Amino acid sequence: MRILLILNDPPYGTERCYNGLRLALALTKGEPAAVVTVFLMADAVAAAKTGQKTPDGYYNIERMLKGLVATKGQVLLCGTCMDARGLTEADITAGARRSTMIELAEMTAAADKVLVF
Repeated sequence: MRILLILNDPPYGTERCYNGLRLALALTKGEPAAVVTVFLMADAVAAAKTGQKTPDGYYNIERMLKGLVATKGQVLLCGTCMDARGLTEADITAGARRSTMIELAEMTAAADKVLVF
């Protein structure tokens, strides 16, 4: 099963990214045959910024993304959204990569389930 999660909100300030990533991680662990892709767009591209430091006891979105990649999940970022926010490929965490709306459209058409946060 192919599952696509599209995240739009900033990594901190709301819990949409956090909850979307919690679900993505649970899917990669609970459904070993599932192919899970997280597409970050709008302010969510900041979730992949490398070097995040959060207070002790507070969730860290970068660590969650690394965990997703480690469990064979895929993390893609909207290139136009990256450009608008001044993010380059050197700014994003290992395992995540720049993508396009064309690739998102193809993945949406191929997905069995699409969830938007």
